[in-house]
Amino acid sequence: MQRERTKGAVRALMLLGALLFTLTGLPVMAQTTTGSVRGSVLDQAGTPVSGATVTARGLTLGMDRTVTTGANGFYNLGGLKPDRYEITVRRIGFGPQGTALTVGVGQTLAHDFRVGAVTTTLESVTIIAAPTGAETMTSEIATNVTREQINALPSADRNFMGLATLAPGVTLQNDRIDGTRKTFSAGAQGPDQVNIFIDGASYKNDILQGGVAGQDASRGNPFPRNAVQEFRILTQNYKAEYQKASSAIITATTRSGGETWEGNIFANILPNEYNLGIGGKFGAIATDSFQRIDRKNNAAFRKPEFSRYQFGLSAGGPVWDRFKFFGAYEGSRQERASRVNIVPPAGFAALDTVNFAQYNGEFESPFRSSLFFGKLTFEHRDNSTFDLSYTNRSEKDVRDFGGLNAFTSATRMNNDVNTAVLKHNYFTGDWVSEGTASFQRYHYNPVPNQPSTVNRFYGFGCCVQIGGNISNQDFTQTRFSIREDLTYSGFQWAGQHVVKGGANIDFLQYDIIKRNSETPRFVYEQNFNAFGTPQRVEFQTGDPNFKDSNQQLGAYIQDDWSPTKRLLLNLGIRWDYESQMLNYDYVTPRAIVDSLTKYPDRLFIPVDANRYFTDGNQRDRFLGAFQPRVGASYALDDASRTTLFAGWGLYYDRNLYDLAIEESFALQHPSYRILFEPPGGDADPNTIPFDPRYLTEGKPALDQLVASQRANTPEVKLIPNDLRPPMSQQFTAGVRHAIGQFVLEAAYTGVRSKNTPTFYFANMNFTCTPRTFACFTERRVPGFSTILLLDDKGKTWYDALAFKADRPYRRTGAIGWGAGLAYTLAERETEGFNDLFSFPNPDDYPRQKRNDETHRIVSNFIADVPYLFGAQFSGLITLGSGGRYDLGDRFAPTGLQAGAGEPERGSFILPDAFAYRMVDLRLRKDFFRLRGQHVGLTADLFNAFNYQNLGCYSNQPDATKADFGVARCVVSDARRLQLGMEYGF
Repeated sequence: MQRERTKGAVRALMLLGALLFTLTGLPVMAQTTTGSVRGSVLDQAGTPVSGATVTARGLTLGMDRTVTTGANGFYNLGGLKPDRYEITVRRIGFGPQGTALTVGVGQTLAHDFRVGAVTTTLESVTIIAAPTGAETMTSEIATNVTREQINALPSADRNFMGLATLAPGVTLQNDRIDGTRKTFSAGAQGPDQVNIFIDGASYKNDILQGGVAGQDASRGNPFPRNAVQEFRILTQNYKAEYQKASSAIITATTRSGGETWEGNIFANILPNEYNLGIGGKFGAIATDSFQRIDRKNNAAFRKPEFSRYQFGLSAGGPVWDRFKFFGAYEGSRQERASRVNIVPPAGFAALDTVNFAQYNGEFESPFRSSLFFGKLTFEHRDNSTFDLSYTNRSEKDVRDFGGLNAFTSATRMNNDVNTAVLKHNYFTGDWVSEGTASFQRYHYNPVPNQPSTVNRFYGFGCCVQIGGNISNQDFTQTRFSIREDLTYSGFQWAGQHVVKGGANIDFLQYDIIKRNSETPRFVYEQNFNAFGTPQRVEFQTGDPNFKDSNQQLGAYIQDDWSPTKRLLLNLGIRWDYESQMLNYDYVTPRAIVDSLTKYPDRLFIPVDANRYFTDGNQRDRFLGAFQPRVGASYALDDASRTTLFAGWGLYYDRNLYDLAIEESFALQHPSYRILFEPPGGDADPNTIPFDPRYLTEGKPALDQLVASQRANTPEVKLIPNDLRPPMSQQFTAGVRHAIGQFVLEAAYTGVRSKNTPTFYFANMNFTCTPRTFACFTERRVPGFSTILLLDDKGKTWYDALAFKADRPYRRTGAIGWGAGLAYTLAERETEGFNDLFSFPNPDDYPRQKRNDETHRIVSNFIADVPYLFGAQFSGLITLGSGGRYDLGDRFAPTGLQAGAGEPERGSFILPDAFAYRMVDLRLRKDFFRLRGQHVGLTADLFNAFNYQNLGCYSNQPDATKADFGVARCVVSDARRLQLGMEYGF
């Protein structure tokens, strides 16, 4: 009955959502990509002026927006696309006034007008730039990255997400030449909890890790940089509009065609070395400290090969009547070469029979990326605009080899994302409608570059691998989303209200072919017949196909209420739901229930039958994702130059589909680990004799073993019936002050997250004290091998003091400059998890500091230098105290000393203050400008001082040992010089 009631409630909710969209009668869409300007029109005595006409005119896009003040003199210009605006106010009997403001994506700017009485109606209006034009009355912790910063700041890979670090508390993941999962995270939470919205379309990765569709295991960029108008990073968001993220959010808006045609063509080159001719060459990429040591000790040393060519073009302008077009393309061609060098140890006759030398040498690792964006804007009427855009991302990459991994084991990665968005903005009187329909198809397809019958894994030198890659995957996520946001600014009660509400419904399809480990891996160990025969074989077999439909429904309402001129309250609540977060109709197989019930003494972690066993009726859909969000801003002066602000809110994310299918996948496509008997060894019921045909025939022969019940002990994974999506609680208090064109901000931010999932090993643990791997024990449950229990008890704690100073780039005549600084003093802690598969039990991960970096400074600047032949100089400087690391481990006599290791520090202005130092510089010079055309040359110097940011520190707990605190790698690339050219018109 309970099950039927839940299904009935779900159907009613879905019907209600569909009805809401039907009743709006308007095209619908996704997240907010606009800004607003609001304020009051008063006469010289401070009396409200009603009926005044307030008009915003976009200087680039040429779009107008007009509203009329109410009885209290209030106006709200909502739905403004990011642009520079001239805002004028006119009223019969009063002199007109005007101001210039730059409105950013997601910003709400406040500006009041004081008008004086006049006798003529023909008086011209004078536009005066606003004193600050800055957003001060907001409870959010947000950072806007402008078009000038996107264009001018140095960027090695042109990934616009790289500039997200301009926001305090945000860090990049794998930001290196060889990084293969480039994304971002905030606070103590991982990248899976972030989200990106581009033109309102969600890029959430529902099926795989990385947070963003296309970023799991990718070197590439989610979007062409030359098509991004600007974006906003929200690390603490106290409005209710945004969904499916319990951490940071990026909301970006794309460029549109303007009143005149303009565009550019660019090319960047970063080779291994530049050839100056006449035998002159110099390296474009420096060597790091470990490479220099290798070169000194190894006569055969060669610097790793790498070259990158980036190129692209963009153009936009009017095409016909009310139609405007913008298009952009970016390509990246990267060439790498990885060296394979497998040298077997002497004294093992079995290894001498394997021709490892044939796998050695240098092999190419190419990466190809293409990004296309096209957008058509239709100015339907003065109060109605349509935008239709399409984005294509296509990548191919050959990788995952080198060192001790043969080229035969490489992966060929195919990664594609296609997104189409139809947006509609409509306003009339006090109403603003922002709607969209979007479609997205994400295809993730890593396959073996050279398919093979088997893979052989040798346990010398740690992890020698020959033969084909073991897995072949094909994941497709298809999303169709519709959304409507309505804003009403005519409600007055105990002050002025701007009420905004909306709803979204997403229809998703997941199509998975998950052939994990279908190429058998034969493992050879030194202590097992001296590498003569494999010690074991590991593989998976069975049905790899999964398909599911999912619907995600969300609704919210929020009220920006000004009880007085100086006080602004943000009061909101949102609710989210999805129909297929788990396999709700899953039935735990009777064999698993019987075995785990009959042999509870074989388990180190007891299995709660009520929580982990289901007959298809124990799992109710989660309807409790109610997320109240409250914020307040109070101005200490009439001009709102100094404001106090605070906020609190709850945020729900979602669990990955790849996690939700694990219990079915473990049985539908089970893992097998078959142990072979050593020659002449004692009979063991858990082993079988090795037959050479297993190697020659591969999987068909092993499947016969499974079918004959000789090795039919699959793995078991159990997911709790009460699994909840990840959730965080965020809270903030701070002060913001505008001084001149600078905005200063200081705030305390706190985040408490929970419901992070991880698997624990129920039938494996350590049985001695102190624990060592010598007593690591696996208790077999008859009929099965590993028993894994999913738990969602993972938690994080994040506390930070953040300071930010921003002065947006402004140009006056030949001179312009802008600068910013973000400083974070933070502490991060985690409990109960390390990754998706943690150690045997939760006790292995108590509350402790993890990924904890106390100090982080990120600064940026752009300066026009007219005396340096009219060049522009810019830079991005990142400094950090470095992440502390653990000493010892859980199996050493001293135990684990979490976060006790302190990384080596160096000097930058301050002596011995920073373990991480990165200075990226850019110089640009335009050589001529003629009739709107120009040619520019750029030089980017990344890691200009070639700082060696050390990592991979030894966890040796004994300070008397030689390897105590010794670094084994660098965590950033060495100095690189990139040259570029651009033609613009």
